[in-house]
Amino acid sequence: MVNHMAKKIAIIGSGMGGLAAGIYGQMNGYDTEIYEAHNVPGGQCASWKRNGYTFDACIHHLMGCKEGTRLGRLWQELGALSGSLAKTRELTAVAAPDGAMFIDYYNLDELRSHMMDIAPEDAKAIEQYIKGIRSFIGKEMMGRMMIDGFVGMAGILPAMLGNMKYMNTSMERYALEFNNPLLRRAIPLLEYSIPEIPAAVHFAKHAAGTEGDIAWPVGASVSLAASMAEKYRTLGGKLHLKQKVDKILTKNDSAVGLKLSGSGEVSADLVISNADGRKTIFEMLEGIYVNDDIRRWAGPNEDKTNWGTMIYYGVDRDLSTDPSALVLLQDRPVTLTGLPALSLELQTYGFDTTMAPAGKGVIKAELVSAYSYWDGLSEEEYQTRKQEAADTVLTVLEQHFKDLRTQVETVDVVTLKTWERFMGGTRGFNNGPLKPFSFMTLLSKPQATLPGLSGFYMAGTWVSGTGALFANALSGKHVMMQICQQDGRAFGVL
Repeated sequence: MVNHMAKKIAIIGSGMGGLAAGIYGQMNGYDTEIYEAHNVPGGQCASWKRNGYTFDACIHHLMGCKEGTRLGRLWQELGALSGSLAKTRELTAVAAPDGAMFIDYYNLDELRSHMMDIAPEDAKAIEQYIKGIRSFIGKEMMGRMMIDGFVGMAGILPAMLGNMKYMNTSMERYALEFNNPLLRRAIPLLEYSIPEIPAAVHFAKHAAGTEGDIAWPVGASVSLAASMAEKYRTLGGKLHLKQKVDKILTKNDSAVGLKLSGSGEVSADLVISNADGRKTIFEMLEGIYVNDDIRRWAGPNEDKTNWGTMIYYGVDRDLSTDPSALVLLQDRPVTLTGLPALSLELQTYGFDTTMAPAGKGVIKAELVSAYSYWDGLSEEEYQTRKQEAADTVLTVLEQHFKDLRTQVETVDVVTLKTWERFMGGTRGFNNGPLKPFSFMTLLSKPQATLPGLSGFYMAGTWVSGTGALFANALSGKHVMMQICQQDGRAFGVL
């Protein structure tokens, strides 16, 4: 894969963007080495074990699991899905305090029947909902937007014209089409409890699940990252773990290598950073290569963050029949990590028997939380707040999972400070630029360079602008395509 005269590329971080850049770099004749501060590859695509249970911090709905799709080909090129895949019956479920539940089944006939049982008075709106999902089937909207760009979207534009309104209609606004109280409360929360997400995103994702393009890598996030790392090593790439990068070395406004924490310097012809965007720009490069746009985009992350606290419960309870994603509605606000909440977002993992001992299961609660709630505490105060959060959430869980408290065998609490400690992110895991979401961003290849600095590129969330694993992996591919173009060589895939 590599010849003796190949350019050497030093890559910071083994997240999706870093691993992808390394894999495609090796495929195209470059000599790449990845430097990862953690002791395992994957970056924020992370999972770990506690007392026989596996706790996952990343994957919700992995797109690109159907052979032959655009995103599927991306994962195939990266060797990401070498293990088994598990599929679920539903995208999300929402449960009311009285026990009533809306389950957003992938099968559209099952979904229609279920919704009619809940809300016969909304027959017309239900048919429109089913029609909206069906209209995105076979379109591969996310794959076309991210991989093919404007050309790909032009190919399905005639078929999509009737649904263009959903591009600018939020899930919260779309829910007003329904009269049933449960559906009105449930629909805004179907996309990770973010009501402002465009309805088109939900329809496209639901359609992907209906077609079998959404699945779960058995063994959790660590298995996906490990598969990519193995592909990278097989191609001749070198992955250095527990190697933290302090500085990006420059000479005459060109990146020429890395300064490692406590272990010297590394020279390189090119440098790619898949690390936190703000730390890359303002610490590793000392804020020299910026303009007004970058200064604006690199402002502090919001204090309040979705999934800012994740609480895991390993339980002596069979969860195989529970929905894989579940939102628990509350009649009145409950205070979780200092913030009032009318709902609680959950994942349960009964569909993957490797996540827990036989007959047992894992429940993950994902809370909206503020960085400031956890920052500046003594170790004792920090541990006390984690325990309080776990106890409060467990009380909420028992409204739905009866007698759960007696079944809990192990608990783990992950905060934004945890992410900061293990991943080096700014205020936790959100290292993306402060840009408003736009479909135009997804349609165009984002900027991966910095003004005034040659030989340097960025990959990952700062470039993709999203938290989607496929988008971050694709950013690494785009970087290598750009490097190949600049070097006058044809980009290829082995």
